Amino acid sequence: MYDVIVVGGGNAALCAALAAREHCDKVLVLERAPEEESGGNSRFTAGLLRIAYDGAQDMQRLIDDLSPELLAQTDFGTYTEAQFLDDMASVTEYRCDPDLTELLVTRSLDTALWMKSKGVRFTAAWGRQAFKVEGRFKFWGGLTLEAVGGGPGLVEALTQSAKKRGVDIWYRARALSLIADDAGVHGVVVRHQGKSERVPSKAVVLAAGGFQANTEWRTRYLGPGWELAKVRGTRFNTGDGIRMALDAGAAATGNWSGCHAVAWERNAPETGDLAVGDQFQKHSYPWGIYINALGKRFVDEGADFRNYTYAKYGRVILQQPGQFAWQIFDGKVRHLLRDEYKIRQVTKRTANTLAELSSQLEDTDGKATLAEIEAYNRAVRTDVPFNPNEKDGRGTRGLAIPKSNWANTIDTPPFEAYAVTCGITFTFGGVKINTDAQVLSSDGETIPGLFAAGELVGGIFWFNYPGGSGLTNGAVFGRIAGTNAGKTAGVRS
Repeated sequence: MYDVIVVGGGNAALCAALAAREHCDKVLVLERAPEEESGGNSRFTAGLLRIAYDGAQDMQRLIDDLSPELLAQTDFGTYTEAQFLDDMASVTEYRCDPDLTELLVTRSLDTALWMKSKGVRFTAAWGRQAFKVEGRFKFWGGLTLEAVGGGPGLVEALTQSAKKRGVDIWYRARALSLIADDAGVHGVVVRHQGKSERVPSKAVVLAAGGFQANTEWRTRYLGPGWELAKVRGTRFNTGDGIRMALDAGAAATGNWSGCHAVAWERNAPETGDLAVGDQFQKHSYPWGIYINALGKRFVDEGADFRNYTYAKYGRVILQQPGQFAWQIFDGKVRHLLRDEYKIRQVTKRTANTLAELSSQLEDTDGKATLAEIEAYNRAVRTDVPFNPNEKDGRGTRGLAIPKSNWANTIDTPPFEAYAVTCGITFTFGGVKINTDAQVLSSDGETIPGLFAAGELVGGIFWFNYPGGSGLTNGAVFGRIAGTNAGKTAGVRS
């Protein structure tokens, strides 16, 4: 018998396993994927964690190789707990669970330090979250911390740490159901290496992700058309953990019709490609404009920092004719485009005139596109200075759909266009937990021996989320779930 079984193999699951191991002896991780595809959605991320921090001194606690030279060149600013709470509240339209959100925020820094103690190495996201102005990097949008090696590096560090501490990991092990009775949960039925077996335990942590890779559930819960979205991450997140919990009487909660969805390469494969990782994303849209198949702009590209809009704009793209759009930039901003625009697997069109570019955009009204760009150019407030590090107020006048910040005329060749569609990252609906990460039943009581963390927990994210808070959410509640499951195993022995 195991003390704790953790269902899942990503960031939340591995943090749960490591935390459980601090309080009990026998911990098992069930990873549905083969070892070469293990790590869930976490492996597909850039490895960024949103944490509350108080300036460079906290970054120095987290980053070992932060040299005096780098410190002198970098303005980390601060990101207070109050700012983090405000961001969570505003992007979720004040629906995020207040108690769980408070834990997410107040334990973010401490959890990152705990992860470091387990062997995770961190750096600052200079290449993604800062621009150099007057010789210094300035961070913006409250997102600073990045795992060395990105998502793959994070998963590898947590996996090796778990193995080193005696945690068993079974790959190609799909959890089928919970072993449960009136007294609570007592283990998992798992199909491992082609054989189904009952594996008893004193506590179970569910951390197996959302249901974004389940086409039928996407269409059932998110709505018509969602079967047409690309899946950014793992093909194995089909809602197994959620289904198992609901079958055992867990309460469903949260934004079941909502999800994290972004601009994604139009011709990317249907599910994530580990060789490309998150590089199919296209997140530099604040520096240009979006055009749909009708040749029309359809969203305010400069409404806020990318961190606060990218996770909801995928849905908007999916709602456009043909479920795609073009991001258009000119030569003035090419140096600001993120590295993901430079990969080989990209649908890109380049021209030296706007007329030529407009005529090259497949499945798109070229004449309407040219007219739309010209109308946009006339509306740009060129009297306001452009500053990519802050919401600069350089907007447009007189357009039905304004651009609120970072509006530059598109008039300097070469002109570039990138075709994007909707890429779904994870779903927001899930099971209900309390602040001890115990799963609650539909009667409002705890289900003894059952805990949950990560994407399969509902109630924290609604409609949108602040960039980097997903991995933080998984780590914070994975640690809480694992700790309490480990302690429960001692009590139930």
